[in-house]
Amino acid sequence: MKKIYLDYAATTPVDPRVLASMMPYFSKKFANTMSLHEMGQIAGEAVENSRKIIASYINAKTEEIYFTSSATESNNLALKGVPFGSCEKEKNHIIISSIEHDCVLESSRWLQRQGFKVDELDVDKDGFVDINQLKKLINKSTVLVSVIHGNNEIGTVQDIETIGKICRENGVYFHTDASQSLGKVEIDVEKMNIDLLTASSHKIYGPKGAAILYVKKGVIIEPIIHGGGHEKGLRSSTSNVPAIVGMGKAIEILQKEGKKENNRLEKLRDLLIKEILENIKGTHLNGPINRLSNNANISFPSIEGESLLMELDFEGVEVSTGSACSSRNLMPSHVLMALGAKPQTAHGSIRLSVGRFTTEEEITKAIKIFVKVVNKLKQYSPFKI
Repeated sequence: MKKIYLDYAATTPVDPRVLASMMPYFSKKFANTMSLHEMGQIAGEAVENSRKIIASYINAKTEEIYFTSSATESNNLALKGVPFGSCEKEKNHIIISSIEHDCVLESSRWLQRQGFKVDELDVDKDGFVDINQLKKLINKSTVLVSVIHGNNEIGTVQDIETIGKICRENGVYFHTDASQSLGKVEIDVEKMNIDLLTASSHKIYGPKGAAILYVKKGVIIEPIIHGGGHEKGLRSSTSNVPAIVGMGKAIEILQKEGKKENNRLEKLRDLLIKEILENIKGTHLNGPINRLSNNANISFPSIEGESLLMELDFEGVEVSTGSACSSRNLMPSHVLMALGAKPQTAHGSIRLSVGRFTTEEEITKAIKIFVKVVNKLKQYSPFKI
């Protein structure tokens, strides 16, 4: 049975064109970028070419792009590196939103244990941060504000430009996690007042093992990995050349095809939302109508999300309960709880995400399976809509 994959927000398959670009760097052009010989220089040039492509895509300078192994590492580097890099000891205050990815939440909790003060911004029922609260919380001791661009669970796209402007006016560094939004929302780091930005290869049809942290020139940041001085000393570790080449190729494809692709994804996403809400009684769309082009988060209040996920998997439909990174955690989604959802509703929510290889035929088939599975599970549910 061919699976219908509706979990592109968790990870994407590697585009065949990306894979083809990577292959020579596994066994033919495999040298260490720090080696001085010709093969080392060839590998180094490949990395620099990807750096240039990515920088151009977000309107950054080439030297402002630093490669890491994952978005989690990039977020850790930003959240920990900026506060510890500050020369002003009184700068001990960090602000994040209440709907950040777990790696940002956990990094902020670690910072609290080191003596830093962390405040979380509230969000409204659609997941938008309280701008007025941000203005009140920023003070002379604030060193960093971190707000996710496109939420990984509910697809909310924040007004990053306004948030960045507030930070810039107050002399505070601004970081955003754009892992989900890169390729789906136009990003211009200069126009949007962004000082640090995280993005990941495996969310855009590139390989796992490559990500970036954009660091605006002049931002003071302390490394969290020390070693041989790779990435200008900010992130020591042998460069994953094939993965970095793949990420560059994935961005190159987005430059050419991204707009057309997003228009198609929006139509598939809207069809999925419309048919589920119309054909399954009591379902509710979580998050805003204006959301990431591939995201739909829907609550099935009379059903447990994990049970629904497993039944759908058995029927050949792959989905996620919230963030894939914490899908084995049986606690209700902190994102949905921040929106004001009751624990029962949060537990009964599913994230659906379409992608480059999703077809309309698959969506039509998946909807029929949803109706079948939900009706089955309702018979055994102790809850009533």
